[in-house]
Amino acid sequence: MKLLLTAIITATTSFAQAPQKIAFDADTEFLKLNYQMNLGEVLGVAVNSKGTVLVLNHPGSATTGPIYGNATTQLLEFDSNGKFVRELGKGVYGLGYAHSVRYDRYDNLWVVDKGTHAVMKFNPAGLITLNLGRRPEGPDEPEYYSFRKIAQNPPQHRDGYFNGPTDVAWDADDNIYISDGYGNSRIAKMDKHGNWIKSWGSRGKAEGQFNTPHSIAIDRQGNVYVADRGNDRIQVFDTNGNHLRNIMQNLPYDKKRHPTLGDIPANAPDETAAWALCITNTNPQYLYSIDNEPGRLYKFSLPDGKLIGYLGESGRDVGQFNWPHGLACPSENTIFVADMNNWRVQKLTLHPGSQQAAVRTSR
Repeated sequence: MKLLLTAIITATTSFAQAPQKIAFDADTEFLKLNYQMNLGEVLGVAVNSKGTVLVLNHPGSATTGPIYGNATTQLLEFDSNGKFVRELGKGVYGLGYAHSVRYDRYDNLWVVDKGTHAVMKFNPAGLITLNLGRRPEGPDEPEYYSFRKIAQNPPQHRDGYFNGPTDVAWDADDNIYISDGYGNSRIAKMDKHGNWIKSWGSRGKAEGQFNTPHSIAIDRQGNVYVADRGNDRIQVFDTNGNHLRNIMQNLPYDKKRHPTLGDIPANAPDETAAWALCITNTNPQYLYSIDNEPGRLYKFSLPDGKLIGYLGESGRDVGQFNWPHGLACPSENTIFVADMNNWRVQKLTLHPGSQQAAVRTSR
């Protein structure tokens, strides 16, 4: 089903003073799947310079092994029209329970695997050319999944090792930044060869501390944006790890509306948790962020981080989201959403400035 969703924009005296509600189309049929290609939980989506779409899928045919959730990672590549091309990474040692996928500016594919504590670089031919971190040996206990144990006795940081990493980004010099993530709650920085430079951050609520740094992105000015999910904020740093400011997603929302999973406490704040980030390669650049509840996509101007628009809500219909876990934004108004618990990818086409009333069409 393809559903056209548009919305009346909130009247404001100045575009800069209040965010717009952005009209958009949502397409769940962009990927040309057949009955043998049902998706499982879709944790990530990435788009390269040629429009190739890479989907990080976790299907139901898990292998056995000591990794939490077993080894379920599947990397599916589609062309710019959504036609299936190939599957990557079959039998790769570092793939267990991958958390995110990104393309760098050279169209290398990077896969961050929280199950194996590894970050892998695939060249455009699909061959691994760099591995960062090390997969635990079979008998090792995956302690990073015992969150109570982590809170009581946080793991010690070790250069070159990761503990439940979540995402990857690069600066203008191709230095590598990894949000390291569920266990270590820090940001790791390496040069383009994978040589360790530094790390910053620890578990906590203070500025420069993290509670599950879940996604990371870097703009052309070298600002590092970290989705500090457990602290309901986006923290901004320079490339040396100096804290610059916070960005908050603090629009009011209907807390009486039941979410897709769980419930909303009656005293829940308006600040919501950033689950995924992406930055457009446009001029100027824009930052997009998405939360799991109330299920909204937010558009920020850069580098000031001003909220200028938003769209969406949680749910299971087309144009709604159920634990959205990954974003790709190949242009300002084209956004791909890894709609995790709806087991799909949605392609959004935004229509900022539209004054149309709400319209629905389907086919």
